[in-house]
Amino acid sequence: MCPYAQKAWIALESSGIPFDIREVSLYGPGGKPDWFWKLNPRGTVPIVTMNGENNVYADSELILDAVGDISEGILTRTADLSDKEQTQVSRWREVISKQLAPVGKSAVLGGSMPKLRSLLKEMNDVVVGPYLCGERMTLADCAAFPFLWRIDQDYGIEGDGEEKLRDWLKVCLETDAIKRTVVRNWWWWW
Repeated sequence: MCPYAQKAWIALESSGIPFDIREVSLYGPGGKPDWFWKLNPRGTVPIVTMNGENNVYADSELILDAVGDISEGILTRTADLSDKEQTQVSRWREVISKQLAPVGKSAVLGGSMPKLRSLLKEMNDVVVGPYLCGERMTLADCAAFPFLWRIDQDYGIEGDGEEKLRDWLKVCLETDAIKRTVVRNWWWWW
């Protein structure tokens, strides 16, 4: 399970919207099935279809946006957030995609672990708690969990200045919708 698919899965699990998952093999004999290529000629995962094959979302960020607009579960609907909360959610999603992914990749591939630790401390400073943006689960939590959980699995998130992130991970792992997406076989995001 890649983190991009996992964040879409978390959003779906927490939305209260009925859904079905169809996993595809990314590599190996046979490759992706024809139905998959028809829905997404680029071949990237994840993809989500809503209302049949008329609405296809082939990017995890677009999937989060679509699910956030119609959530009926513990995931707070985007329209129900204050302007301040919407700004916080957008900022978290940007930090994950534009900062954590490249810095994390570099650290995992033998690059700068101090740079990753520094970024984690910066992120720690803006955790509101118990979820990233406050009392309610938002798309920020969906976007962040797969990446931060993987970092925690291999390197730990437990140092000085990482306490709020550690507490947030514990809350996430106690949240059923997130817990259901934690799988034994996972891989990094590149």
